[in-house]
Amino acid sequence: MKILLTMALCATSVFAADANKVFDSQLTGLEKEFVPLVEAMPANQFNFAPKDGAFKGVRTFGLQSKHVAYVLYQISAALLGEKNPSEGGSDENGPANLQTKEEITKYVKDAFAYAHKAVATLTNENLIQETANPFNPKAKSPRLSSATILISHSFDHYGQMVVYARMNNIIPPASR
Repeated sequence: MKILLTMALCATSVFAADANKVFDSQLTGLEKEFVPLVEAMPANQFNFAPKDGAFKGVRTFGLQSKHVAYVLYQISAALLGEKNPSEGGSDENGPANLQTKEEITKYVKDAFAYAHKAVATLTNENLIQETANPFNPKAKSPRLSSATILISHSFDHYGQMVVYARMNNIIPPASR
């Protein structure tokens, strides 16, 4: 019930403007914080992950970056009615062959470009229309739900990555 109420409230605010412009603006804001953070982390720290306390077993900075990109691809593909074009992505951490900072940064940038393509298809009329659920191909979910996950999921990981950067004496670009 809470999910439906939240979606209804989001839909009400979106209907006041063009849906694709609203979501593209949110995605652009995320991209302007996320990509510079990935670029700011030194290449030799992409394998960094805190190891003590509640951090045991968490993804490295590089895996966090690839995970966000993979999920951007996964959700965007569902919105577009396409197969996830993220080659080699056999799990939610993206292609295993991407290891270097340059490869991962390109993957992240390409994922954002694909996500922009997906949100461009959103209209005020199709937000409640169901498409394939990006995480369960046997289920359906409203476009509005998938579009909001693009942003919220990515910012969850962005927050973790900011902590990793600060633990390595890197001030996140958005905080400079």
